[in-house]
Amino acid sequence: MATCSGVACIPPRGYALVPAASGVSFQLIYEHSIVTERVTLITGASAGIGTEMARVFAAHGHRVALVARRMDRLTALAAEITAAGRAAPIVIPCDLTQPDAGDRIAEALTAAGVEVEYVVNNAGFGVFGRAIQRDRADQLDIVAVNIRALTDLSLRFADSLVRNRGGILNVGSIAGFLPGPGMAVYYASKAYVLSFSEAMRAELGPLGVRVTVVCPGPVPSEFQARAGFAPGFDSAILNVVPAEVARQAYGGLMANKRAVLPGLGIKIVPFLLRLFPRSFILASVARFQLRKR
Repeated sequence: MATCSGVACIPPRGYALVPAASGVSFQLIYEHSIVTERVTLITGASAGIGTEMARVFAAHGHRVALVARRMDRLTALAAEITAAGRAAPIVIPCDLTQPDAGDRIAEALTAAGVEVEYVVNNAGFGVFGRAIQRDRADQLDIVAVNIRALTDLSLRFADSLVRNRGGILNVGSIAGFLPGPGMAVYYASKAYVLSFSEAMRAELGPLGVRVTVVCPGPVPSEFQARAGFAPGFDSAILNVVPAEVARQAYGGLMANKRAVLPGLGIKIVPFLLRLFPRSFILASVARFQLRKR
């Protein structure tokens, strides 16, 4: 068993049975690295779907490593999980827009003496408005978080995932199925997440690694405020609460599903898109997205 205190945890020690010098009896030899504790790495864990992902994985017995910028929120969530009798989370405050974010996360996990079993790439954000009118640096940060960090962590820990027969859960969006004038970079980033997840599933599946992408529609969270728009009619009829998205996503990953689309309304969107020309869909999204909200 691990010895835990606060939000840190001392990794368990392993022992091996080896023949004694006489070749007859056996003796216990202390080893440090025979048994390594496994964790689920969750990015964007300080709010919304990420917080609920942490709760769901912890409730199912996974020790979680929480990544986000806001240390106070991570610490509060870790305390909540520990108070519920779960393994103490590892807290990793980190800004995923920074190029060295992956290195910092890996160093923190190494220092904690753990290996990654599951990667939950939940962190992501968007900005609303015409791309040429929005701040370019903000939009490049979308690429850094939604694409670069997700790709980095998926590939960086792939050997560990194979060794532990774990998995990757990527949080995409129904936006990944659509062109997105009015949120061009965000929609394009989620199209990447969908395509990358399916490709990684084909590559890692034969090695025993599950890869699932969850594609929710509008979810009541801090996303809309950060993006710069108020929820509209679409949010009212298509939204699914973060806790339900997390519950369905976890179940889908454990069942080794290719994709999870939470909510009946969202499930029919990919089907409906096959019925109309892409030019019609593009024009419709443009009219909807570019109207003043």
